[in-house]
Amino acid sequence: MPVVDLHAHWTPNRYREAIAARGEWHGLDAGVGELENSGFVMTAEERIADMDALGVDMQLVSPTDGFYQYSNAPETTAAIARESNDDITELVERHPDRFAGLGTLPMQDVPAAVAELHRVMGVLGLKGVMIGDLVGDASYDEPQFLPFWEAAESLGALVFFHQGDYRYKIGRYCLDNSIGNLVERSYTFGTLVGGGILDRFPGLKLLLAHAGGYVPYAVARMDKTAGAFSEDTGEGGYSAPYKALLDYDGRSASPPSAYLRRFYYDCCTFSAANLRFLIDMVGVDRVVLGTDAPAPMVLTDAVRWIDGLDCLSEAEKRAILVDNAATLLG
Repeated sequence: MPVVDLHAHWTPNRYREAIAARGEWHGLDAGVGELENSGFVMTAEERIADMDALGVDMQLVSPTDGFYQYSNAPETTAAIARESNDDITELVERHPDRFAGLGTLPMQDVPAAVAELHRVMGVLGLKGVMIGDLVGDASYDEPQFLPFWEAAESLGALVFFHQGDYRYKIGRYCLDNSIGNLVERSYTFGTLVGGGILDRFPGLKLLLAHAGGYVPYAVARMDKTAGAFSEDTGEGGYSAPYKALLDYDGRSASPPSAYLRRFYYDCCTFSAANLRFLIDMVGVDRVVLGTDAPAPMVLTDAVRWIDGLDCLSEAEKRAILVDNAATLLG
């Protein structure tokens, strides 16, 4: 069975060719596709050679997050999504043993997003979609997104959450990425849980990029805010002489920690201790290989790194590198 990297990106060839020919594509410039990064201008053959060097048999590729374009005109974003998805499909069709694909959607226009999701899963035969953590200021527990969740569940689409336009703009020392990125994923988890989306759509297939952000570390605090811990947690009968619970407005049937295993998480932790903690929190069967290639925050030599970790058993290594991807992708 193949080693599959479920977190890898591809800059559409249509975009690259348009930038080279006329300097723009649907109004987008060269910066959107990160063309200054040599990894995003690789040919398919160069990417495959790099995968061979890394011990990766297959990548689940998605357009880079610059192509979300949720703040653009809906019709422009829909055209960008359609052409990007066609481009990913052509890559997969040329190299079906090396690539599988995720599409992108115009999430600011939910009916258009649902229509494109049907095309992605039906006509194009991709595995699902990559979406941002927010659509402008809107989060995915809001009512306008219910048709999207209904479609994603019914179609069996994998929904991969990956940061886009950061809500938490820290502005220096790359903290937007190193800190803000992980806050975004935690916000996604918290809103889907608190908003009751996971109870309403129990068949969703969800993958959180960058190891779920702070979710494994923050979920006990989420439980506390949800009232899952009583005010009196000691054996001595102490009762606080002040309010020790928050007023929680969540609609979930269970505490947040009960939903940890409703998600998959990539292994992009950069730390053996953090990866071990993630596994202990969510179960090894929910952790997959994901590298963020070829972005600057790539987990550079992930297969050899996983294989060399003393904190993982051989069965756990195989689960992360091979078995869980086979289960998730079918």
